[in-house]
Amino acid sequence: MSTEKPRSLLRLEYEKAAEEYLRSLPLEHFMEATSQATQRKITLESLDLVHARRPDVQVFNELLVQYPAGRQRKPRQVVPDNMIVVWKEPIKAKGSFDLPLQPTGPFCVMEYVSKYTQRKDYDDNFVCYERELKVPYYLLFYPDEEELTLYRHTGRRYVTVTPNEHGRYPISELELEVALLDGWVRYWYQGKLLPLPAELQRDLDEARRQADEAARRAEEAGRRADEAARRAEEAGRRADEATRRAEEEHQARLAAEQELAQLRAQLDQARRPRRNSS
Repeated sequence: MSTEKPRSLLRLEYEKAAEEYLRSLPLEHFMEATSQATQRKITLESLDLVHARRPDVQVFNELLVQYPAGRQRKPRQVVPDNMIVVWKEPIKAKGSFDLPLQPTGPFCVMEYVSKYTQRKDYDDNFVCYERELKVPYYLLFYPDEEELTLYRHTGRRYVTVTPNEHGRYPISELELEVALLDGWVRYWYQGKLLPLPAELQRDLDEARRQADEAARRAEEAGRRADEAARRAEEAGRRADEATRRAEEEHQARLAAEQELAQLRAQLDQARRPRRNSS
């Protein structure tokens, strides 16, 4: 299919090809193993967090990719389980990702192979990604065997990516790393594991629990502080009362001593012999 045709005509032809592809799919194609669905869910949830920080990293789920195939009238077609496209503007792809009509091609494709479903010819897909589309990265995961391989395109062919010092496979252009964790492909961004919603909810619940506990302890500490202040105020009041009483007793003692001194003086005066007047 020639790319020299008007874009409007080319778009119509690709839309028709996508519709024909959809109608040709057997019912078995829509059957998916639980492991495949789980891994796609993990990938979408993880990379949504990357997209929030880097809007140019756009993730698609089972989107039909169509591209010219030499002199063939119909485009070649392939459907990766997940696909990353790196572009600064939002990618507009409704029913299919038609390469001649898009500003860029796939940057990374991911496929998850289960022995319980055989919906795709993965050998044929490998050829599409390596020789025809030359997708920079290809992730292949066998969940039943917990086997993960990441391929990087050299410009001529795919080579396997070796793990780094952390045992993770880097996609340096995206600051991403991938590795198996608890039997699933997980993603690290800028060296930190990207959490899943269930993990975020668990952490949120724990943070709330800790916050509630801290609030309870603060309330208890406030109550104890109020009680201590009340006791201190009561002790102060009693101390003031004792001081007042002590002052009153001191004043009374002084008054009594003065009165006693006066009485003694009077008594001494009374005891002195009186002189007779001549």
